[in-house]
Formats: sequence, C-alpha cells, structure tokens
Amino acid sequence: MHPTHTITDTHISAAGPLADGLWERLTGLQDAPAQWLVLLTAAAALAVVLPHPLWRLSRNAITIAHEGGHGLVAVLTGRRLDGIRLHSDTSGLTVSRGRPDGLGMILTAAAGYTAPSLLGLGGAWLLSAHRITLLLWVATALLLVMLVMIRNAYGALTVVLSGGAFVLVSWLAPAGVQAAFAYAAVWFLLLGGVRPVFELQGKRRHGGAPDSDADQLSRLTNVPAALWLFLFHAVALSSLIGGGRWLLGL
Repeated sequence: MHPTHTITDTHISAAGPLADGLWERLTGLQDAPAQWLVLLTAAAALAVVLPHPLWRLSRNAITIAHEGGHGLVAVLTGRRLDGIRLHSDTSGLTVSRGRPDGLGMILTAAAGYTAPSLLGLGGAWLLSAHRITLLLWVATALLLVMLVMIRNAYGALTVVLSGGAFVLVSWLAPAGVQAAFAYAAVWFLLLGGVRPVFELQGKRRHGGAPDSDADQLSRLTNVPAALWLFLFHAVALSSLIGGGRWLLGL
C-alpha cells in the first residue's frame, strides 16, 4: 500500500467538485434585480458623472477603460505593448511598438474613446442575460491583465483598488449587492463614456489637445479630426441608448 497514492487521489477527488462548483458559479444565471434598483443605480452613476468634483475622481475609472482599450487593440492587431501609465490628473499614456501607420495603428488610436462605451455595452448585454457573476469575474480578469502592463505607481494603485472592489463584491457580497454593484458599474461606463468626447470637443474648439486621439487619427487617415469626433460621439451615444434599453429590459 502506498500512502502517497491515497493522498493524491484524495486531492484529485476534492479538486473535481471544487472546479465544478466554480464553473457552475461562473456560468450560472442570477435573478434580475427589481426595476427600482436598476433605476437607482442609473441615478447613482449619473450623480458621479455630471458634477465636476465627483467626475474629477470617478474619471480615473474611465481612463482605465480608455487606456485598456488602446492596449487591448494594440495586442490584438499584432503590435507590441510596452506599457500603460495612468496619471493623477486622469490622463493616461499607452505605448506600443509596430508600424507607425496602417490599420493596426488606426484601430489602436480609435480604441481609446470608444472603449468605455463598448465595454459598457458588452456589460449591459451580459446583465440582460442574467450573467451578473460572469460580468464581475470578467471585469476582474481584465483589470488583472492590465495591472501587468502598468508602469507607474499611481496607475498600479488605481487598478489594484478597482480590481479589489470587484473581487470583494464578487466573493463576499450577497446577491443583491452584487447586482447593484454590477449595474452601477455598467451604467457608469455607458454614461461616463459620453462625457470625455464632449470634453475633447470643447478643448479642440479652444485650440487645446493638439495631439489628441482624433488628431492622431486625422494624420494617419487624412480624414478630418471632426469626423473622428463624430464617430466617437456616435459610438458613445449609440452604446448608451442600446445598453440602456438592455439594462431596463425594453
């Protein structure tokens, strides 16, 4: 008789149900929250997007999504991602290597202002399918991947705090709190994805942001920056309308 074999078998047999339980939790369906909670989370998200003092803080989360969008598309289009930096003034910088022009560079540059809204739209789709836990875990995984590419202390702190919030809620909070947190986060992405485009438009109107994503795209494509701004607006507003309808069950 070999005791070590018995111990190994015990570990294997215990790991099976554990893995099955995690998979069931990840892929299982959750009950949709009451309509009043959906409306309340929308109001809460709006309350941190509209007032400037709160927006000054909450915009950091939009910057994470913005720079994460640049980084993700850079990798998907075959560029080499060197790193991401997030700054305390809510600006950010994503550095990638590859051809200085071409489709990959264009898609990478266009991904920033569209990323928060498209992530919100994807989140709204998951919530409309009653996949609250899956949404929380996917968001945690994306933040973890992004953390590996962060290259400054403030950026690392911001991503760790954001990811920690998702981990704590997804593992320790009751179902009702998880639903409220998930809906508030998705509403925030949908609503928060709209404001930066208007801010960029205002800066450019007064001669600011000469090296913005829209201006870079204009130089890459010979398409006026105003048309790229129109695209950013279209994606943000369309995502808000479509995602909002999914969240509200319309």
